[in-house]
Amino acid sequence: MKLCSFATNGRASWGLVTDGGIVDLGQRGLAATLRDFLAQGDLAPAAALAGEKPDFAFDAVRHDPVIPNPDKIICVGLNYHDHIQETGREETPNPVLFARYAGSQIGHGQPLIKPLESDMFDYEGELAVIIGKEGRRISEADALSHVAGYACYNDGSVRDWQKHTHQFMPGKTFAGTGGFGPWMVTADEIPDPSALHLQTRLNGQVVQDTDLTLLIASIPRLIAYCSTILPLLPGDVIVSGTPGGVGARRNPPLWMRDGDVCEVEISGIGTLSNPVRNEG
Repeated sequence: MKLCSFATNGRASWGLVTDGGIVDLGQRGLAATLRDFLAQGDLAPAAALAGEKPDFAFDAVRHDPVIPNPDKIICVGLNYHDHIQETGREETPNPVLFARYAGSQIGHGQPLIKPLESDMFDYEGELAVIIGKEGRRISEADALSHVAGYACYNDGSVRDWQKHTHQFMPGKTFAGTGGFGPWMVTADEIPDPSALHLQTRLNGQVVQDTDLTLLIASIPRLIAYCSTILPLLPGDVIVSGTPGGVGARRNPPLWMRDGDVCEVEISGIGTLSNPVRNEG
């Protein structure tokens, strides 16, 4: 089952994505937002409406981030060996974490915004994990039972601002730089996220290509680690890390520019596509 968040005619909603379009589940009263629906703990009411006539064509709405209003977005850095190697850093015994803010995200088809302050705007294709069941100190063995679903993510990074200090956050949460979509695929369709394949393309050129088996800290490990720090809540997002091939480490560097199109495709999920636009 595919679930998305969207807006049309000035009204924000969420719905079920079918071959024919989007069934508006917010309008049908299941919950006000997708996050609220996940918090109810039962996806069956949405699945039961899969045969309904779609209310909108998929391309006829503005797509919002899959979860527009998460309590937290936890991003993971340096979680592939080839990315560690290209950055010249050393592997750490525990995951490298930093935060994004909800206001920095945009949905499928919406422009990634290259900020006025930088010409070093980079792509990072990643798998996003959406939490469906609250938990604290979740064991690795139980971790996947807390997952509602998975989505594509582009952790657009403003590299010079990222390097202002040893903290990543300044370059990782500029407005309009985090692509999240096009939908979430529910976890029942992806029993093993390590079996997925990720590819990032810039203007059709493959720039990142990896299997999720190559994650250093697995999805269960990330859930266990993050939930030790504070409770994970329905709608929380863990962005699991990017593989090697980022633009900053190419010779010459490959930055995202106005007019570019960046795509993140993950097998079994779909393709997140965003144009790139200069701010202002």
